[in-house]
Amino acid sequence: MNDSPQNNKSILSIIFNTKMLICVFTGFASGLPLYLLIQLMPAWLESEGVNIKTIGAFTLTQVPYIWKFLWAPFMDNISLFRLGRRRGWMLSSQVALFILIASMGFFSPQLNIMLIALLCFAIALFSATQDVALDAFRRELLSDEELGLGNSIHINAYRIAGLVPGSLSLILSNYFAWDIVFMVTACFMFPAILMTILVKEPNKQVVTQHKLENIITKPFLEFIQRSGIKSALLILTFIFLYKLGDSMATSLATPFYLQMGYSRIDIGLIAKNASLWPSVIGALLGGILMIKIGINRALWLFGIVQVLSILGFVWLSIEGPFEKINSFQLVLLAIVISFEALGVGLGSAAFVSYIAKTTNPLYTATQFALFTSFASIPRTLINATTGFIVDSLGWTNFFWLCTILAIPGMLLLFKVAPWHVKE
Repeated sequence: MNDSPQNNKSILSIIFNTKMLICVFTGFASGLPLYLLIQLMPAWLESEGVNIKTIGAFTLTQVPYIWKFLWAPFMDNISLFRLGRRRGWMLSSQVALFILIASMGFFSPQLNIMLIALLCFAIALFSATQDVALDAFRRELLSDEELGLGNSIHINAYRIAGLVPGSLSLILSNYFAWDIVFMVTACFMFPAILMTILVKEPNKQVVTQHKLENIITKPFLEFIQRSGIKSALLILTFIFLYKLGDSMATSLATPFYLQMGYSRIDIGLIAKNASLWPSVIGALLGGILMIKIGINRALWLFGIVQVLSILGFVWLSIEGPFEKINSFQLVLLAIVISFEALGVGLGSAAFVSYIAKTTNPLYTATQFALFTSFASIPRTLINATTGFIVDSLGWTNFFWLCTILAIPGMLLLFKVAPWHVKE
């Protein structure tokens, strides 16, 4: 391995540039609405007396994340507001998300549960649309050498965005009405809107399709022809399984913490501090490691940490629930949250970099959406059953099941990302 001054200078030039700063904003914009759905919404519903089965079933409102590849081809070929293929879609979806999030708190879970579910579906729809545009924008912005670090920063900014609905909003909910909480949360979409207005569209050569059949079929056929049917199916299976275990384990994290006896203030304050620094450190170390060792080996190493982080939930479920929270229980929660932030953050960074590497620049939005849609199936459909699984098995056995389900994705790395093949 060459560690010459010239090589180190090259690495520093990759780390400290405007593109990496843009990745911070894209990650935060992408993460905020999703974490609102998977962290703040369950906490709100739990505090309003909604049962765990209904809270788990609310995951079905996230179904647009699965089907976003259906409208992604049109986003590859249609520009909005003369802002380009990416920025027009980014801006329109971000403005819609601000309005929808701000309006959420004006309804009661006891009186308007179906309307709230509809609003959650709309948030997921515009969030998924934003993700398609942001993923394509980022893939076209970054060079191949910058993919590992850029996606690592994006994923960890994505995770840090979770501190708004998962920490700040929970703390505010103890002092203000929920309508105020959701309006404050919505205001955190403003940095994304400002970023979209200020950045330039990546200068990439684009072949625009005019026939409907070309718009819809060519991106999918290109992937199959390039990889072969067997290899394409293997890649899609890996994408489906790699984050299945940790996705299930974190789907009901906030209700789990609440049932262990922690208050919303406990969760909010500890999540703020215990998630932030592991995410920031993970972003820097993970991104730099991917430059050095490549995406394949990162998938192995970060995936192992990701699996081990699930065992923290097993540990906490065995120790709890607690009748009275003392300093030991608070430290225990901090350890679980920080290791989960590190493990899931690192695993996601390598995973998204692998997906980005697998796309063809001519069909970035469509193929990126296809792959991330497969990755969203566990989070959306399978996680809808987690409330029933917990009700049947209990928390400890549920988390052991999540650990077991994380292993098949790791085994597929022998085929899709062999250790000895360095990118």
